[in-house]
Amino acid sequence: MSKKVLLFLLLGLFMAHTVWARTIVFAVDATWPPMEFVDENKEIVGYSIDYMKAAAKEAGFTPMFKNTAWDGIFAGLAGGNYDAICSSVSITKERQKAMDFSIPYFKVRQALVVSINSKAKSLEDLKGKNVGAQIGTTGYFAIKKVKGVIPKSYDEIGLAMQDLVNGRLDGVVCDDPVAANYALREKNFAKKLKIAAIIEAGDEYYGIAVRKGNKEVLDLINKGIKAVKEKGIEDQLKKKWFGQ
Repeated sequence: MSKKVLLFLLLGLFMAHTVWARTIVFAVDATWPPMEFVDENKEIVGYSIDYMKAAAKEAGFTPMFKNTAWDGIFAGLAGGNYDAICSSVSITKERQKAMDFSIPYFKVRQALVVSINSKAKSLEDLKGKNVGAQIGTTGYFAIKKVKGVIPKSYDEIGLAMQDLVNGRLDGVVCDDPVAANYALREKNFAKKLKIAAIIEAGDEYYGIAVRKGNKEVLDLINKGIKAVKEKGIEDQLKKKWFGQ
């Protein structure tokens, strides 16, 4: 083998290693089952986590997930504490002014969860009542749009659901997969709660948020998401986490 050929092979191996060695650190508020949450083994798991792991494999980067409280998650991105946010972040015009987003990876709607004995069928039915949501979410914004409903903000959606069960709230608004998890599957809540309504407010999609202008990270994430969709991996993950 000539020295030139050997050098070429070594250079190729080095470049391949460099590509695969690229680590992207994702901030995650792991309090949003089944999208992102901490399991009994203290591991961060969920649909979004599996999705980014699959995207990473397809695009050639290493994902690292950092549990981060929601109330500071966007400030941490702007401050460079991590490369991206993988935490059921809905793409909105307001957020797009401050950060860039990947192509969408999940379509979501807002759902109203109430006590199993409640007669409410819409947010309008809860005028004069306390309705909770996680602070800074599209669910919280939906509550504030309905005149007469009293919005209550929470750092974690689980705390809002607990207050609903305990009678301190009359409803909770959150993303539909999370609502379904609490109302249908979560053993401590399922027989006590129900989904009263789906709040139609136009198309809403999750995306991965990155700092403005961080094209390198955005391109890698988009490459991975596209492959996950095209290869049918997305459908497999939906079946795993949602049974569909």
